[in-house]
Amino acid sequence: MSQENGETADLLLDQQLCFALYAASRAMVQSYQPFLAPLSLTYPQYLVMLVLWEQDGLSVKQIGERLYLDSGTLTPLLKRLATVGYVARQRSTDDERHVVIRLTETGRALRRKAAAMRADMTCQHGHQLSVAKGLKTTLTDLLAQMRSMKSGNAD
Repeated sequence: MSQENGETADLLLDQQLCFALYAASRAMVQSYQPFLAPLSLTYPQYLVMLVLWEQDGLSVKQIGERLYLDSGTLTPLLKRLATVGYVARQRSTDDERHVVIRLTETGRALRRKAAAMRADMTCQHGHQLSVAKGLKTTLTDLLAQMRSMKSGNAD
């Protein structure tokens, strides 16, 4: 691998923050798969359930805003969650253009199983908890800065 000048060092894959974040994100999602499979959830579906366990009865738009997902990505996830009986999709009585997502009894009961799954994951990854907490704070700050820059560029 030859380099004509110092500028090309900036284009090395191992120098890219975006790649490190991407690879770490994929590894994290993969580490969840064995725990989520018994719950019949994919990682994105698990994120939707986390949002609904915090606050039930949200619109598709509200869930999308919380997860930074557009409706084209979110709608198939929600349909699959409805198919397995974890959520019910209903048209809003205030505005029929909006779809409200509510947990079913099965979806609410799944929260206990997910809590046990989280405890198992914590045991498996326990040695990394202090590092993970600091990293989460850093990533949350980075996300806020990036979203702020994006909204600033939209003006």
